[in-house]
Amino acid sequence: MTNPDAHGTDSFVEPTALMAITQRPNIVFVEGEGSWLIDARGRRYLDFVQGWAVNCLGHCSPVLQKALAEQSGQLWNCSPAYLNAPMIGLADHLNALCGWGHVFFANSGAEANEGAIKLARKWGQVYKGGAYEIITMHGAFHGRTLATMSASGKPQWEDLFEPKVPGFTKVSLNDLGAVEAAINENTVAIMLEPIQGEAGVWPVEDEILRALKALAVDRGILLILDEIQTGIGRTGTMFGYEHADIRPDIMTLGKGLGGGAPLAALIADEAVCCFELGDQGGTYNGNPLMMAIGKAVVETVSATAFLESVVATGDHLRNGLKAVSDKYDLGDVRGRGLLLALDLKKNIGPQLVQVALEHGLLINAPRPDTLRFMPALNVSTDEIDQMLATLDACCRDVI
Repeated sequence: MTNPDAHGTDSFVEPTALMAITQRPNIVFVEGEGSWLIDARGRRYLDFVQGWAVNCLGHCSPVLQKALAEQSGQLWNCSPAYLNAPMIGLADHLNALCGWGHVFFANSGAEANEGAIKLARKWGQVYKGGAYEIITMHGAFHGRTLATMSASGKPQWEDLFEPKVPGFTKVSLNDLGAVEAAINENTVAIMLEPIQGEAGVWPVEDEILRALKALAVDRGILLILDEIQTGIGRTGTMFGYEHADIRPDIMTLGKGLGGGAPLAALIADEAVCCFELGDQGGTYNGNPLMMAIGKAVVETVSATAFLESVVATGDHLRNGLKAVSDKYDLGDVRGRGLLLALDLKKNIGPQLVQVALEHGLLINAPRPDTLRFMPALNVSTDEIDQMLATLDACCRDVI
């Protein structure tokens, strides 16, 4: 089943041709199936990271294989200067699910967020006397372009790649008064994630999100929701904002939208869509190959029974994590659906991640005192139970 190569031998060969941008374990993955990854030695790993919530239907989903195979024999890329059928189909489907907005397709969440920032600034030029400042949140993560890094509130980035893009005022999450105080004549928008994933899975309270929407309307500015991680069923609804029963002016999607393929989207209310021809674009944007995959993802995840199963398995995972927390005197379980975090109350996250890897489990510590869980949306309760049993063993080893 596996195809070991030089990297599959017991003596690991360091890949010197790769640029070093992160510390990776001495493992080379060669296959994936559902919730499982297989390395070059044939060892199986239960994956509760899934590419940081990217593989919403698991590894090598048959549904996506079928969509990719069919489209690959028809048309790959005809340039975004021309229409293609899958592009129109996916845009129509997303529009129907939202009930609002026009869609611009991109290749990554960062690119979609970059587009949202540009659209908000253009709207400020056209309708608000040149207003361009955007209020964002401490702890936010919006991407790795210069503008999206500038919009983000990640402390490690404060002095990186200076000078960054000006025009972003940062306030504390869930502090409505701070947002209101930060608004001035140059403010064009408020931008935030419904749940801050990279900061450790910190949700925005529903009443705060509703109040932010009301504040934006009252002050004549835009509300931008970065749903790169929370969108496409991750929280148990198709889009995270549905929990608060509001509608943003601009929303971005990514990660799960492509089910593992590079695909993202910028969706904006018709009244906000003020790009002129030539203002926005991209060589690969809206290519038929990615559009076909995205359409298959959206059709699968948006089914009522599928979303109900996300809620059910999310509750099962939450209850299991609470049991582990109670057993080892750990902290709260945060998040919604299948985007959850366990507060460890101490900086043992990296140790637990390493011990879990040795046990054949992939988990993530976005902060030293936090574990984050982002399994496939179709993960089984048996796989959740297996993960919990392994996590229990890891806690016993570390704590």
